[in-house]
Amino acid sequence: QVQLVESGGGSVQAGGSLRLSCAASGRTVVDYWTMGWFRQAPGKDREFVARISPNSGQTIYAASVKGRFTISRDNAKNTGYLQMNGLKPDDAAVYYCALGSWGDRSTDYTYWGQGTQVTVSS
Repeated sequence: QVQLVESGGGSVQAGGSLRLSCAASGRTVVDYWTMGWFRQAPGKDREFVARISPNSGQTIYAASVKGRFTISRDNAKNTGYLQMNGLKPDDAAVYYCALGSWGDRSTDYTYWGQGTQVTVSS
């Protein structure tokens, strides 16, 4: 079993930055898994934000965040990151990290964190 814990959420003004972290623990070696970030705003479906391959060789971003967000991971620390710059009110949501297979669907991922809230004021 793998446990994921996100941190780093908070409230910022539009144009600000936040860095989310996702700490993994448990029996599974995280090196084998794609790490993804998703977000869900009130009344909306959970949507894909970014993903990174196990060896950090590949990264994919949703069009809405490309150029503003950067996903990374440190397998030695069992931790992933999502650097968010140029935040917009539309980025406000609960952000979730996940481990799973290479894909941008929620069903591609097996393990999920509990989420961290990001609020962006205009």
